[in-house]
Parts: sequence; C-alpha cells; structure tokens
Amino acid sequence: MLKKHAQFFKSLFFISDLVALSLAWVLSYYLRFYTNLISPPILGTPPLSTYLEFVLPLCLIWGWVSKKIHLYRPRRISHLLHETFDIVKSLSFALIILIGIIYLLRRFEFSRLAFLYFWAIALFGLMIIRILYRKTLKILRKRGYNQRYALIAGTGLLGKKILEKVELHPEMGIQVIGYLTRNQEEVGQRVSNIPVLGAYRDLEHILKEKKPDIFFIALPIYEYDHLGDIINELRGHSADIKVIPGAYEFLGLRGGVDELDGLPIVSLQSSPLYGWNSVFKRAFDLGFGSLILAMASPLMALIALLIKLTSKGPVLYRQERVGMDGHTFEMLKFRTMRVDAEKETGPVWVKENDPRRTKMGAFLRKTSLDELPQLINVIQGEMSLVGPRPERPFFVEEFKIKVPFYMLRHKIKAGITGWAQVNGLRGNTSLEKRIEYDLYYIQNWSIGFDLKILLMTLWKGFFNKSAH
Repeated sequence: MLKKHAQFFKSLFFISDLVALSLAWVLSYYLRFYTNLISPPILGTPPLSTYLEFVLPLCLIWGWVSKKIHLYRPRRISHLLHETFDIVKSLSFALIILIGIIYLLRRFEFSRLAFLYFWAIALFGLMIIRILYRKTLKILRKRGYNQRYALIAGTGLLGKKILEKVELHPEMGIQVIGYLTRNQEEVGQRVSNIPVLGAYRDLEHILKEKKPDIFFIALPIYEYDHLGDIINELRGHSADIKVIPGAYEFLGLRGGVDELDGLPIVSLQSSPLYGWNSVFKRAFDLGFGSLILAMASPLMALIALLIKLTSKGPVLYRQERVGMDGHTFEMLKFRTMRVDAEKETGPVWVKENDPRRTKMGAFLRKTSLDELPQLINVIQGEMSLVGPRPERPFFVEEFKIKVPFYMLRHKIKAGITGWAQVNGLRGNTSLEKRIEYDLYYIQNWSIGFDLKILLMTLWKGFFNKSAH
C-alpha cells in the first residue's frame, strides 16, 4: 500500500511539473511578443501555434532528463537546497536539448529572450510546486500520515544520534521501531525508549517480521566486522539502506560529506572558507580594511610621531606569528616595549604593569591602538579583520601539546579582533576558554557574524581590562 501511495504522489508530482513547464513555455511567448520588458521584438510576432508545436517535445525531453538525473527519487531526508540544484540542472539540460532540436528542425530563429523567460518562469514554477508539496507532506506526516518505519543497527552514539535527529524532525515522517545490537545482553532492553529487537544475527527474522521501509546502519568502527554480513542480508529486501560512517563518531570542525567524482568522502574537520566563502571573506576584508585604514591614517601618523618622540627604537614592531594552515608571517604592531624587552627573559606573556613597557606603550596596549598597523597585514592577505588572534611559534608548539583541538583555530586566517576578544578573553586569560570561543566562531562563520564582531569591537573592544 505504501508503494502504491508513493507511486501516486510521484506521478502527481511529475504531471504537475509538466503542467508548470507547458504554462511557462506559453507565458514566455506572451511576455516576449506582447510586452516590452527588455526590448520590443524586431523580426515581428510569430503565431502561437509555432511555439505550441514544441510543448510535447518539451515534455518528452523533461521526462527523459528528469529520469537520468533521478529528480523524482524519494527525498524524505534531503534538504530543499539539494533539490533546487537538481532542478536547475535538469531544467538547463532540457532547455539546451530543446534549443538544439528547434534549430535543427526549423529554418527561422526562435527568440532567445523567450528562452530566457521560459527558464526563469519554469524554475519559479517548479520551485513553488516543490515548496507546496513539501509543506503538504509536512502537515500530513505530523498528523501521522505518509509514515515510513525504520530500524537502526547500532545502539551506540551514532544510533542514538539518528533517533535524535528523526524525532527532532517529525515532518520527515520516519518512525524508528527498533534497534539491533551486537551484544545479546541488550536484547529486550530499551535505548532512548526504543526497544532493542535482537542481535545482528537475528536480522533475517526481524526483517521478515517488521518489514521496515528504511534501515539505518550506524555501527561504531569497532563493530565493522559485522557490516558486510548486514548489507548482504539487506540486499534481499526492499528497505532503503542508509549507512552512517563510523568515522562520524570523530566528527569535528565543519565536518560533512564531500564527493570526488561520485565517490563520497567523509570530512571530519575542514575550513569554512573555501569556494565562494573565501571570495566573500577576502572582499569583506579588502573593502572594510581599506576603509578603516584610510580613516585611521591620521591617528596612526600621530601615534608614530609620539612613539618616536618618547622612546628610542623603531615605530613598528615586527613579530613572527602563526597564521592559517600553520604558515608563519610577520605581524605588525606599534612598538610598546623597550627594544631589548625579551633579551633576558625570552618569549613570555605580558603581565599587568609590565615594567618593560614604554609610557606610550602602556596607553597603546590598554586601548588596543597598538594593533592598528595590522590593517596592513589584512590588505596584504596575511590576516583577516576577524578571526582567532595569532600566537608566536614558541607558544603554538607548547599549546598544541597541552590544549586539545588547539591547532583547529588555524583553519582560517588570524584576525585583528575575534569572538573571544569581544567577550573579554584577551591577554593572559583562560586559554581553554579562548579556544572554545575561537572554534565556535569557525563553526558558525558568516559575513554577518564578522560584521557583528567588528561592531562589538568598536562598542566594547577598546579599554579592555584584560589588555596589558
């Protein structure tokens, strides 16, 4: 009965798309030849019948392309964004094929603007259908209709995580009816209020009795010796098989699933700044960095003059720091210490009322104005306006041994200011707490988050009690 219902919805879905495509094709004709949205037609107005001749070929092409791309596969767990990408791909391929057929069969030229109108209108119509379809199914599933029943192999962390996600999203219409386990002692018990129906060796009997629609395999790595037997047993049944890799137990920063030419690859930790994200981040840094540097230039010139007049030595201080991917660079600061400040002590943390500071340096450090030259590092691409504060190689070598996940903060560029700094974690404060805030920033990075941190820096970042 469930398969009949699924086939009915699939057919209804397909017919709705064909109607939307046909209407979009006709509407594109009227928009092109009976309105002047972009430019009036130059070669006259062809009869509507000329365009109507290609409605049937369009529907046939759509049927073929959508089948090849598996556009109407079950998407109970899939995100709308993934479906949108498939729609764009299917629609573009179908239109290219249709254009090729039109120019092969006809001697006159169809309007290119009409093709553009069709693509835009059809995409809008197909997306509206899917949004309405998903909304309808969500309502039905929350009321107990259109349900799918699932079994989970694995009672560990991953198995519990699947149950948590399923219960968090009732609109998916998935009901977990039981677990399977490696340990015979667990059979008959309940995990998160779901019964453990049997051991892995009981799989054949349980499949015949329960007839699940979905089978989640969530084995921890140390149970992978059972994986082959479980999959071989499942192949003789109609349940959808979903495998959650055991490596997900070790999922870290910005983890997820990538793809290499159709081969799924589990990424346990990665930088959020790749592709367009890196472009947006760089554009943000260049735009705002250049603006802030231009506005701060008179103040920086005054500070440079005061440093020169009040102490011996260079105005700028260059110090090696560790940046993105562990690469080192020379970070610029206004000099706030004596020239020979670390001659006797070596690399050490700056303390409150540090005697090595110059009089001007004490003020600059307290107000964080000594950091202004790092705007040059930002323009050069060595730093970002916002990110984890960079440390010296000496301290990085020490911290990466003592502090778990410390090196993950180097997955993005170091920043002049950061989430930890605007929350009062500067200077000689809890290193573990700073790492926690840095990783939260990386995990939740966005341009809006960067802008928020910059505004918070202007509001409360200066005159911080932790700055020495």
